[in-house]
Amino acid sequence: MTVSFLGALDHTVVSTSLATISGELGALQLMSWVVVGYTLASTVLLPVLGKLGDVLGARRIFLVSLVIFLAASLACGFATDIAWLIAARVLQGMSSAGLQLMSQTIIARVTTQRERPRYMAIIGAAFPIAILVGPVLGGAITDYWGWQWVFWINIPVGAAAFAFALVAVPRLEPGPAPRSFDIAGAAVFTTALVALVLAASWAADQSGGATALTALAVSAAGFIAFFLIERRAPEPIIPLHFFANRTIAAGTALSAIIGVGLFSITAYLPTYFQMAYRTTATVSGLVPIATVFGMLASNLLTGWLASRTGRYRIFPIVGTILGAAGLLVMALLPAGLPLWAPMMVMAGVGMGTGAFMSLIVAVVQGAAPASQTGTITATINLVRQVGSTVATAVIGGVVGSGVAALLPAGLDASTLTPRQVHGASAAVQASVAEIYGTVFTPIFIALAAAYALGIVAAVLLPHGRLSDEPAPAIRTPSETLPA
Repeated sequence: MTVSFLGALDHTVVSTSLATISGELGALQLMSWVVVGYTLASTVLLPVLGKLGDVLGARRIFLVSLVIFLAASLACGFATDIAWLIAARVLQGMSSAGLQLMSQTIIARVTTQRERPRYMAIIGAAFPIAILVGPVLGGAITDYWGWQWVFWINIPVGAAAFAFALVAVPRLEPGPAPRSFDIAGAAVFTTALVALVLAASWAADQSGGATALTALAVSAAGFIAFFLIERRAPEPIIPLHFFANRTIAAGTALSAIIGVGLFSITAYLPTYFQMAYRTTATVSGLVPIATVFGMLASNLLTGWLASRTGRYRIFPIVGTILGAAGLLVMALLPAGLPLWAPMMVMAGVGMGTGAFMSLIVAVVQGAAPASQTGTITATINLVRQVGSTVATAVIGGVVGSGVAALLPAGLDASTLTPRQVHGASAAVQASVAEIYGTVFTPIFIALAAAYALGIVAAVLLPHGRLSDEPAPAIRTPSETLPA
């Protein structure tokens, strides 16, 4: 719980200190890479770390990741230029992936299928809590202690977590040593994924069309090569035969839909409400807060219910229906309603998503061999993060180009701010509100369609109950030989 919260918080706490950091280090044009570098590193290493956890043992990767995370946090605070900070953030992102992934892997290895949803829900609560407290905490630390302490605050908490881990985390048996590590697959996959994320990021920039297309072509070629490599690799980092299992295939699709359908839109909700509903920045944050509260409550409740009853299939079915209906209602809501109306709707979307956000990880882990728990956990986290990253960039591009095309003469989309709009005439305010409503309506419809596909995936989950049997121990080949 401690390190999961650290990893999730470090992703959100930096956001409110970025302006101060970039100003003091004199590199406003590279500010976004402080976040992008962290996110990219934490995404691309997931399959590699998942495989290493299965081979070397989850405890070992967990402890090494924690040490690197603390060293990187220390380095971030001592950064004297933006290049140093970005490099340290990349290292921090890499180790954060190991912490998040190995936390889930260790929980899967020491619990039964029946117990797992409850514990996964508690671990999974770190992300919504970090969304709620991260920006406020980051702002307070920056104002009163200095931006360096945004990173240094990790040191005492991480040191305590390391001491706990040495005592509490069991020495789980690793899987049998592989005949060979899939170096080619790991290298090609990392290249393809980096190119995809860069293409999505550059696509949001109107001047980056050519580079985005080039990166997209590199990514497509890389994923084709990766598919061919994995089919022949004796020890693939992402075993493609996993997806012949209906539980794994449906669960992976549901995980991707969470990233595409909800995580991608959350960052744009405040802007939408400031422009379409003419609220202040502070008030506009109430809608994402309501969404996250719904997600947090539902995540904990369904985890407890699934562990208590052993039933799991009903939760993703109801959750995806609730998410699809809520986003469709958001598309139909006329701008200008009292803010409690969209708050209730988005809280419903959050509740629907939380109903299967952590549960689906536990279910998919139970469908894979115990010797490949880390690999399957990495895969299901990977599709969620990639879906969120790509969809976020696409939505940003749609909003930017759509608003620019519809704005009346005299308003520049590149310099348009909520304060500027709120200070304009009532006619201009109404026009901008209508434009944002027009641009966001098809976005909400597309996200509702993504959740509708999730309903299909949820229905395809096999019937069954979570087992009370403990996870089988992984034995090395020498242990299976007769005495």
